[in-house]
Amino acid sequence: MSDTASCTVERTIPAPARALFAVLTDPNRHIDLDTSGFVTGLDHGDRLHEVGQKFTMNMTGDHMGGDYQTDNFVSAFDDNKMVGWKTAPAGTEPPGWEWLWELRSDGSDQTTVTLTYDWSKVTDQALLDKVGFPLVSETQMSESVSRLAAAVNAT
Repeated sequence: MSDTASCTVERTIPAPARALFAVLTDPNRHIDLDTSGFVTGLDHGDRLHEVGQKFTMNMTGDHMGGDYQTDNFVSAFDDNKMVGWKTAPAGTEPPGWEWLWELRSDGSDQTTVTLTYDWSKVTDQALLDKVGFPLVSETQMSESVSRLAAAVNAT
């Protein structure tokens, strides 16, 4: 377990922000970016376009006793610049962790991508003990950013 309650990784990708944003805002593509092995696919949800939207992912993991679902509530949205969501076990309110992708265009074909995984607002001690944050390592997060680069370059 980390001594901090968040982790951030950053990388410059040779692709325009709009192309990266198109992948990030399509919940169907999240399995392509997952390096944790937890995401098995989209249950339901549309392309993300505003704060307050919800999409549901099918997941698996020993930390939750096998297969489960998460509801993901869009918490940040700025077209071609930022998208984030708060994750919760399906049917519940978010208990305090959030994923945030930020894109900073460094020219027409280059973008600095920042991915932040923040669990600082989780206050439920039983959940903290059960899950053992962080569930996703800094190395896995860096690999997710690499997968985003590959996904854009493959399209």
